[in-house]
Parts: sequence; structure tokens; C-alpha cells
Amino acid sequence: MTNYKHMNVDMSTVYQIPQVNINLEDVNHAANCLNNVIVHTPLEYSERLSEQYKATIYIKREDLQRCRSFKVRGAYNRIISLSKEERQNGIVCASAGNHAQGVAYSCASLHLKGTIFMPVSTPLQKIDRVKKFGGSYIEIVTIGDTYDDAANAAKEYCAAKGAAYIHPFDDYQVICGQATIAQEIYGDLGDKLQMVVLAIGGGGLASGVSSYLKQKNSAIEIIGVEPLGAAGMSQSIQQGQVTSLESIDTFIDGAAVKLVGSNTFEICKNNLADTLLIPEGKVCTTMIELYQNDGIIAEPAGALSISALDMLKDKIAGKVVVCILSGGNNDILRYPEVMERSLVYNGRKHYLIIEFNQKPGQLRKFVNDALGPNDDIVRFEYMKKTNKESGAALVGIELGDKDNFMPLIERMTETGINFRVLSSKELLYNYII
Repeated sequence: MTNYKHMNVDMSTVYQIPQVNINLEDVNHAANCLNNVIVHTPLEYSERLSEQYKATIYIKREDLQRCRSFKVRGAYNRIISLSKEERQNGIVCASAGNHAQGVAYSCASLHLKGTIFMPVSTPLQKIDRVKKFGGSYIEIVTIGDTYDDAANAAKEYCAAKGAAYIHPFDDYQVICGQATIAQEIYGDLGDKLQMVVLAIGGGGLASGVSSYLKQKNSAIEIIGVEPLGAAGMSQSIQQGQVTSLESIDTFIDGAAVKLVGSNTFEICKNNLADTLLIPEGKVCTTMIELYQNDGIIAEPAGALSISALDMLKDKIAGKVVVCILSGGNNDILRYPEVMERSLVYNGRKHYLIIEFNQKPGQLRKFVNDALGPNDDIVRFEYMKKTNKESGAALVGIELGDKDNFMPLIERMTETGINFRVLSSKELLYNYII
């Protein structure tokens, strides 16, 4: 096994770029270390998706992993590689949830003290599960709006305390741990495998899987998938260097990273066949479909790979494809927002500001003369009464079919109703969603 003991340093001191592939012996060593820690997750054939896309599609069920995510692989492999002295100084990480759970589980398993920094926006369900896995061995600090804010605070803490920082993606041992997923997939399918589709946050999963599989069979295509609102890897590859995003949409929290890793970037830019950007609303639709059709509870980042199949349908026809479902830590309290985003994305839900005359029968007139028979008012509240004669109301309308929207607009115009459709770029719209 290659000795990478001190991995808090920039990995460029270890890699000789452009040699960007990890050592397969180190992946085998990681698999041995993880043998009694993780489970070999199922590679499930999806009859529904295979028929829909005319391909042979498997789902790698990392939502069934310990801690319901692949992240425990890399976290444990990194921590087990620390020296006795390094472990005694404490373990520190920053995470929006899944890496934190993996670190917490590892700390409890190895009886090590850990401090975990999490963004304030982290779903409560993930924070509770970190507490559950770590127990008395870990302390949670919530700070900042994004993973990057939490990471900066964690690094400052490490500098002050001399603790070991467990990076969620830009670390050799973490990448080797994530690569054990590829080892399992290749062991199950061998050279029948033609394509793997996976989510990208910071790039650890994509780096490990692509590096391993490309050394096993260079013909295997690896497709990376990012949220449209957090396209750090795509932007960096396009710019030819690691590029920080000014702002991100944190809804897909497991992949909401402003700055990808410098070394994961080098691996991904050389190994990925393509990177795709998926709207958050499309991911929500996929989450709902997985639950309703397959009984799978996927978190937003977990559904990213399957969400990309529509964009890949011409490319994957007739091929053997694996989608890595990277995690299943989804808070049930988020489902109303998941439903909302899905309806908006599919063109079935719209918000309008409508001015109503302040006299009896005006709402009834709107319902009778403008609203379609299969459409419904799902939100109605007065914003402000400008005078005694009229008042503006926020109206949310759910359509029976997305094609009902333009006829609705036409009827409202013909009826003489004063209205404005709210754009997703408006501040008020973001508050509503």
C-alpha cells in the first residue's frame, strides 16, 4: 500500500499531475479495512427504467449503506489511516450531512473524539442522525450558510487545536474509500459495464469511481451530474481551473459546494466523458417517481444520477448503465417543498398577482370565467388593498395539465383581469417556494 500518512497537505505534493489515477492496490487495502464496517450494497436491475430508456439499467443502492450514504466509506478509510498520535488530537470535519454521519459513525466505532461543523441550513433530520451515530464521541457546531462556510470554520479550529481534518472529498484516502463502490460494481458486472452515471458535489465519488473503472476498462464512460444551482465542477472544467461559484442553491444539500477539490478536479477533467446540469425541480420529480414507482426514498443528491437519464436517453440506448443512488437521508418535512418544486418545474403550478375589484362576486367571476375545469386555486392571500375599489392578491394555481396555462392567460386577458405572472427570478417568488 502506498503510504499517505500526512494528508492534511495539498495532494499535489503526493500526485505527480497529470498522473491523476489512484493506486488500485490502495483501493483493495481500503476495501479490506472496510470489510466489517460497510455493506456490499445491492446493484438492482431496474425494469421500469430499462424499459423506459431501452437500456439495461442498474441502480447502485448506496441509500442502503450504513448511514444511508456512500460517505462512510471514505470517512472511515481516512480516519483508520491516521497515526495513534493524530487520533489523540481529535477528529474534525465539515459537512452538510452525509460525510458528517460517516465521520460520526467512524469516531464512535473507533472510540475517538470528533467535532463536526455543519451549515445552519442542514436539514434537522441529518443533524439528528449525526448525533445518533456519534453519540457521546462527537460535538456538533452549526455555523454559516453553506458547506464552504462550515469548512472554513473547521479548518480554523484544526489550526488552533492541532486536530486531524477529515476532508469530505479532496483527500487521497477518502477518494480510495469511495472507489470501493466502483470495485463492487465492477466485481458484479465486469466488462459488461459500459457507463456509470453519478452525482458530483466536491468530486470525491466521481474521482474514486472514475479512476478505478478507467484503469479496469478505459472504454467505460463516466458521466458526472451536478445541480443546476451548484455547478462547481462543470464551471471549473469549462474554465480550465478550479473556479469558486459566487452563490449556490443549497436545496440539493449533498451536492451544494461552491469550490470543488483541486485534485478531484484534475481527476474528473481527465476521466469524465461529460458533466450534466440538472434543474432542482427535475430532481424533485425523480425523487417522487422513485418513491411512487419503486418504493425508494432518495435524498435530492441521491436522485441526481437518475434525473440525468432523460438527457442521456439517445446515448444509453442498448447499453449497460449503472446509476449510483448516492444517499437516502431525506427529511420527511422537506416533501412539501419537493412536491412544490416538482409541480413548478413541470409547468403545473404558477403564482400570479391579481388585482380584484373590492365588491361581491369578484372571486367567483374569476373562477367561473377564467379558471379551467381541471385547475385549482391552492393559495390565495391579499397582498395589499391599494384603495377601497381594488386590492392585489397573491394567487397560486395548480393546473390539471401544463398545457392549460396559456388558455388560462388568454381567458384572464379577455375577461379584463389585471394580473402579473410571477417570475422565478423575483425575490417574492423565492420566498413563496
